[in-house]
Parts: sequence; structure tokens; C-alpha cells
Amino acid sequence: MRALKTYTSLWAMQPHDQTGVRLSFDQVCEMVAGAGYDGMAIDLGASDVATAHAVRPHMEANGLTPLIVAFPKTVESLDETLRLACNFGAPFVDVIGQVMPIALDDMVPVIETWMEISERIGMPIQFETHRNCITNDLYTMLQLLERIPEMRVCADLSHYVVDREFWYPVSDDDRALISRVLARADSFQGRVASRQQIQLQLDFPQHQKWVSLFKDWWREGLASWRARNASGDCIFLCELGPPEYAMTDANGVEMSNRWEEALQIKSWIEDIWAELDAT
Repeated sequence: MRALKTYTSLWAMQPHDQTGVRLSFDQVCEMVAGAGYDGMAIDLGASDVATAHAVRPHMEANGLTPLIVAFPKTVESLDETLRLACNFGAPFVDVIGQVMPIALDDMVPVIETWMEISERIGMPIQFETHRNCITNDLYTMLQLLERIPEMRVCADLSHYVVDREFWYPVSDDDRALISRVLARADSFQGRVASRQQIQLQLDFPQHQKWVSLFKDWWREGLASWRARNASGDCIFLCELGPPEYAMTDANGVEMSNRWEEALQIKSWIEDIWAELDAT
């Protein structure tokens, strides 16, 4: 049986909105579980292993499944993170690889070695579409996907919209490139970007064209996942980051309520999933 599982991120919850208040781990987990999320991502780029161990009992007490986000700086260091994820009971590890060769031919063995480590340890990995990592550039990523058919993707399209500075309306050619990424995506992340901003406020009138675009992509991605998977969990991570991801005014105050916006994205995704169920 197929099921949609929605997650948020510990990084996105510290602070969780424009008040700047940092909640304790037990308050964070109670709030996340109370909102109906199934799990929470622990970002080892924004925190560390000690933080992961500290938040774990609060997640377990609230029935939240941990998802580990790794930023390996060496090929070998992913091994330890995958073992941590096994211990935590994570469904997979989201890899944002900090080993970044310039040439494609040098990238391929890095990806393949990480995949071999994953298979040996028995912890699945997905490679996130993310800036400042081995999957930084959309064109290079597409070549990696061609060279490595087994490479699986966590699709956060906000990074490629900024990276490629897509004009709006996005051309048919560029949409086709994004479709190739979505066709290999096994999970998704929720954030709306424009060609110049990584994270837009969802209710500003000038941003509605981008909101509509991302909703179309999320629908396409979820439909593609369902066509490829007769059973299993489809994970969608609502990841609205704090400043400087979130834009602020002259006083450093965020311009929108990220907690409410994340819940809005969660609602959109649940509605899209239900509509796909009904077709």
C-alpha cells in the first residue's frame, strides 16, 4: 500500500517563525507531532551528531520518524552517518555531498562509492538537488543520472530554479529538464523559489506565479512516484529555513510566518495526493 508521509526539519524549527523564539526539543517535537507530521529531518549540516542524539528521545516520545541529512566532506565519512541512520531507524539518508570534483568523470566514482557504502551497510541513500555540493548544477546532475542509472534523487527544485535563474514563464525545454529529475525522484522537499530568491513568502501577490509553478512540479513529481511505486512511503519534507534562507526586513524580522507557511505546503501536498488517489 502506498502512503504519503510528511516531514518538517529540525533546522526549520529553530526558530520556527518570525518571533525568533527557540523552543526546547520537547516543545518542538510536541508541536510537530501535533500538526500531523510523520517525521522530522535532522540536518547534520546545520547541527551535529550530539544534537541528533539529544533530540532523538523527544522524537520517539512523540512518534516522529527521524530522517538524516548528511553533508559528507570525504567519501569515507558517509559510512559513519549511514550507521547512525540505521541506529535511528531512518527511512534513508539524504546526501548533500561536499566532495565536489570539477570534472564529471571524477564525480561518477564518488557517487558510485557512496552507493556501494550504502548497499554494504543496508541504509538507502538519495542525492539531494542542492547548491554547493556535488549535485550543484542541473546540467551536471542530468549527466550523472544518465551515467549512473541506479542513482536516486531527493528533489528540492528550489535550488535549480536559483542556480539556472529560470525566467518566468519557464520554457518548455527547461520544464523538460526538470521532468527528467522528477522521474528519478524518490522523495521531495517543499520550498518555493524564484530565479533570484531561494525562499519566497507564499501569500505575496507577486509570488503567486512561482507558487503555481512549484505546485505543478510537486503534482508531477508525486504522480511520477506513484506510477513507479505500487507500495511504500512517499516522503515530502516541508523545509522552510530560518534566516538567511527566510527574507527579513530592515530590523532583521522575518517577513512571514514560516510555521504557518509550512502547514500550507503540507495541506497542498495532502490535497494533491488525495486528488491523485481519486483519479
